[in-house]
Amino acid sequence: MALIGESISKCTQAAQGQFPLILVVDDDDDSLTLISYVLEQLACAACFVADGYGALVAAKRYQPSLILTDIYLPQVDGFNIIRQLRSDSETSAIPIVAVTALASKDDQVKILNAGFDGYISKPFLIEALEEMVCRFLRLT
Repeated sequence: MALIGESISKCTQAAQGQFPLILVVDDDDDSLTLISYVLEQLACAACFVADGYGALVAAKRYQPSLILTDIYLPQVDGFNIIRQLRSDSETSAIPIVAVTALASKDDQVKILNAGFDGYISKPFLIEALEEMVCRFLRLT
């Protein structure tokens, strides 16, 4: 996962830059590549991690403007990520969107009831992801 290694080293610079920082949590290279493309088009800085533990560390350290996370992840799943971030005063206000293969109406309700601010099912349309990111970052 070269994309992840490259991005983690750039997180500090991105967090101090003029562009919104988006934390992307996914262990699938294809998803990361597509999300990276979308965020680049929207002039957002991105930090990529491949597991839930890394997401918790990066969220606290870099205070991203938005978190896009898969649900099924190594170490700590998306439901535990949201629970821990929402219970921490330093990260509780960060918008968090689930980007997941869970696609049923029941899954969507469960995800939103867990505290996620939004939901996109995989495979997703580029336009849907752009719209979601713009909504939370108030971009045009």
